[in-house]
Amino acid sequence: MRRADEGMGFLLRYENVAWYEDGMVRILDRRIYPVKIEYVICRTHGEVAQAIADMVTQSGGPYTAAAMGMALAAYEAGDMAGDQLISYMENAAYTLSHARPTTVTKMVQIVNRALELVREQAGLGKCARELVEPLQNYAFQYINNNYLKYEKIGSYLADRIPQGGTILTQCFAETIIGTLIRECHKRNNDIKMICAETRPYFQGARLTASVACDMGVDVAVITDNMPGFIMKEKRVDVFTSAADVITMDGYVVNKVGTFQIALAAAYHNIPYFVTGTPNPAHQTIDSVKIEYRDPKLVMESMGTKVTMDGVNAYYPAFDITPPKLCNGVVTDFGVFSPYCLGEYLKAPKGI
Repeated sequence: MRRADEGMGFLLRYENVAWYEDGMVRILDRRIYPVKIEYVICRTHGEVAQAIADMVTQSGGPYTAAAMGMALAAYEAGDMAGDQLISYMENAAYTLSHARPTTVTKMVQIVNRALELVREQAGLGKCARELVEPLQNYAFQYINNNYLKYEKIGSYLADRIPQGGTILTQCFAETIIGTLIRECHKRNNDIKMICAETRPYFQGARLTASVACDMGVDVAVITDNMPGFIMKEKRVDVFTSAADVITMDGYVVNKVGTFQIALAAAYHNIPYFVTGTPNPAHQTIDSVKIEYRDPKLVMESMGTKVTMDGVNAYYPAFDITPPKLCNGVVTDFGVFSPYCLGEYLKAPKGI
C-alpha cells in the first residue's frame, strides 16, 4: 500500500505524529518542536489521553494518538478476554475520546471503530494481546486514509490559489498543509505562505512554517496582531484554516484568532476557505462547547513569564467564525457554501 505521507515534511511523517510499537505510543512533542525534537513516550492509554489533553500533539495528531492508544490499551489488557476485555476497552475508549472536550464527537467515532473490531474478535474468543496488531493496523489505516482524503481537499484548495499566489494561514492545518504544498508543486505553482504565529503554543510559527520550509516554500511568520495590515501590504490572495468543528449551519470553530482574521479578510475582499468536514452531530452552533484552557499560558511565552504577579488572563482555545465570513468549505467532495452544507452529506462518492 502506498503511504500517503510520501514527500511530506518531517512533522507529517506517520512515525512523527503518533506511533504504537513494542508496548508504547511515541508522540512527537509539538509543544517544543522545532526548537527541540523530543518524543513523549506513553506506556498506558491513560498517558496517551493525558498527552492529548496537555497539547503534546495538536491539530489532527490527537485523533491518530487516540487510535494508537487503543492498540496500547489492548497490550495493557494482556490475557483479558470476553466481557472483561470488552469492558476494559470500552473504558479505554472513553478515556481517550474525552481527553479534550471540543473534539469528543470526532474522537468517539474513531475509537468506536476500534471497539467494533474488539467486540468482533472477542466474540471469536480472541484475547487482548491477539488484538494489538489488528488495532495498530487499524490506526495505521486511519491515518493513511485520512491523508488520502486530504489529498483531494488539497487539490480542491489549490484550485483557488492563483499562480504565484500568497496564502495566509492560521494555526496548523496539518495534513492539508502538506497535501496543498505537494499539489502546488505538481502544478508548478510557486506559492508563498504567511503564517500567523498562533499564541500561546505558536503552532503557526513552529508547525505550519516548519512544514512549509521543509517542503521548499517561501514562508514568513507574523505575530497574531499583524494580519490586518499584512494582508494588504503583502497582497495576500487567500486566507485558509482548518477547523475543529464545522457545524451544519455553517459556523467554523477553530483556533482562537480565526474569527478576527476572517473579519480582516472580508474587509480586504480576500476569500476565506476553511478545510474540513461538516459534522452532522453539530446541527447548530449552540451544540458546541468552547474549551477554556489554563490562563497561565497566556501570561507566558514559551515558558517565560511576561506579566506581573496579580495580572489575570483568559484563554479560550477556540473562537467562532460565522458563515457570512466564509467563502467556501473545502471538503473531499468539493467546495460547498457554508449555507448549504446539507449538500455535502448528499454528495456521491468521487464528486
